[in-house]
Amino acid sequence: MDREPGPSVRIRLTLSYAGFLMVAGVLLLGAMYWYLVSSLPDVTSVAGGHLLIRSDLLRGFLPAAVAVMAVLLVVGLLGGWILAGHMLAPLTRITYATRLATRGSLAHRIELPGRQDEFRELADAFDGMLARLEAHVAEQRRFAANASHELRTPLAISKSLLDVAHATPDQDMGRLLDRLRVVNTRAIDLTEALLLLSRAEQRSFTPEPVDLSLLAEEAAEALLPLAEEQGVTIETRGEIARANGSQALLLQLTTNLVHNAIVHNLPGHGAVWVDTAAGPGTVTLTVENTGEKLGPDFVSTLTEPFRRGTERVRTDHAGVGLGLAIVQTIAQAHHGTLTLAPRPAGGIRVTVELPAAAPPVEP
Repeated sequence: MDREPGPSVRIRLTLSYAGFLMVAGVLLLGAMYWYLVSSLPDVTSVAGGHLLIRSDLLRGFLPAAVAVMAVLLVVGLLGGWILAGHMLAPLTRITYATRLATRGSLAHRIELPGRQDEFRELADAFDGMLARLEAHVAEQRRFAANASHELRTPLAISKSLLDVAHATPDQDMGRLLDRLRVVNTRAIDLTEALLLLSRAEQRSFTPEPVDLSLLAEEAAEALLPLAEEQGVTIETRGEIARANGSQALLLQLTTNLVHNAIVHNLPGHGAVWVDTAAGPGTVTLTVENTGEKLGPDFVSTLTEPFRRGTERVRTDHAGVGLGLAIVQTIAQAHHGTLTLAPRPAGGIRVTVELPAAAPPVEP
């Protein structure tokens, strides 16, 4: 926004201090003058037998008052300038940090010293904002780099396959087409996952009551063939758990959790448990699975984009590495939380906690 130039805050504060001091001086001198006029007699005898005439005293009062006001003006301007500079010094540091941030330098911090006051609250809030912004930018850059790498991989494989086919035209074209189909499917899955992640981050949906228990049953039924193929049993249980949100996104969240629990499991004799519960003000969806024993530090990294859990059991259905990242983003878009914890016997326990929807109004 274009603004017309004006006096600085320091000048305005200086004039305000000086003006206040001048007004106080005028009021004080006016009170003294009123006292001389109303209280002193025309002639007053003082020590030594001298007479003090009130008219002479009043005539001498005006030059003295003017001199006092001149001194007050000088003191007010100089003192106000110094005091204003001292008071605005923290604001200067905040302005400098803001300008650095606008130029892309997010590592700078104000770190305003001294006791807590309004300026220090503002500086601390700004430092906290810079820290969160720096972490967010770093995360976005990391995500962009990983996404570029992941998208480049199927394209590079396709190019290699086509180069080989061009160099050796007598090779089995059916096998080539099958491999290209697999690579293309992976690229499509990754692109759709990125679009879903972006949609969840933008919260571009209209909230409506959604029963998580129904979504759990739907996801388990849809993934039952995959579970049977992997030799994994699925058990759903729990109670009605209504949350406000997007049914499509919450179904994607549930499906991702159940899919991860199936493919990262013990081959041939694994198990998955899906549970829903309703509490005071919140509802929870919990997905547990069997598997290898995992450390808490490793489990805490599984929500990072493109982290596929290389130390866990891998299958051809391991996905593109965005499953839990999408789950976390969808949970946050619904003002919820995602918690991952290793199970003592092996595998992990994933809990999504969301605000509960208002109970339906009975007619």
